[in-house]
Amino acid sequence: MPVKAARIASAAPSARAVDRFEVAAASTALNDDPVSLRSGSALVVDESTDRVLLSKNADTARPIASLTKLMTAAVILDAHQPMDQMIEITDADIDTLKWSSSRLRPGTRLSREELLKLALMSSENRAAHALARNYPGGLTAFVAAMNAKARALGMNSTRYVEPTGLSPQNESTAHDLALLVKAAYHYPLIREFSTHPQSEVDVGSRTLQFRNTDHLVFNRGWDILLQKTGYINEAGHCLVLQTQFEGRRIIVVLLDAWGRYSHFGDAQRIRNWLQAKGFDALRDPAQRDAETAAQRRRQPALLRTALAERTIEPGN
Repeated sequence: MPVKAARIASAAPSARAVDRFEVAAASTALNDDPVSLRSGSALVVDESTDRVLLSKNADTARPIASLTKLMTAAVILDAHQPMDQMIEITDADIDTLKWSSSRLRPGTRLSREELLKLALMSSENRAAHALARNYPGGLTAFVAAMNAKARALGMNSTRYVEPTGLSPQNESTAHDLALLVKAAYHYPLIREFSTHPQSEVDVGSRTLQFRNTDHLVFNRGWDILLQKTGYINEAGHCLVLQTQFEGRRIIVVLLDAWGRYSHFGDAQRIRNWLQAKGFDALRDPAQRDAETAAQRRRQPALLRTALAERTIEPGN
């Protein structure tokens, strides 16, 4: 199989890969916020154990802005449409709700793969809308598929009404979005495109430069496996991350942060907290107890003699 064909074939996960992410309601209702986050809702989960490390209003449904595009990308890839098929941006893709700007003018033709990259990396609204518009059955069928997938993933407090996130009626919770992030990780193209720093796109008469909307992607101190940002007035600033930390995959969800960079600041505060105080919380209790016992066995013992105390190393 050619390399490109193999890459497209692996764009969507198998049914087995999208395992359900189980977090007890009691865990997410604790409202344990030890770092005084600026975000209205937050959730931090150790993905390997599904243990909640931090929870703040994680079951409160809120507008999610362009975090919507993670579900948009998953539904597009589930359809297995040709990724090299050319799609034209039309007047139907112009945002008439928020009148957000776009450099993709009507008449621009890009492949489905290029549009998906722009939707995830640069949060391009016209790209996301054009993808959904060209889904089998059109926009109505696409939104129905988004909601059906949300139910299948256990996202029971989530509702989608359109594919871009411009509508404040697209709502979810931090808990539900953690489920989506875990599922989205199994799509190689979502991982690749959401963390792509920047890209050049040939739109015929000119070449456009697009950059990732997540500033943390450019920060060498972060090992980001998957991300998405979002903002509309009703939602505030939103961010989801799947990041590698001390060899573990950690999911971070931040919603309703007010201030242009406050969601990035909250992510850094969480990282600093995990580094300073939270490492024990990232390990299974059995593993932690075993390491503590082993450490005690390695500690020097004191042998008291009639004259003095001398140190006895373990094994001597």
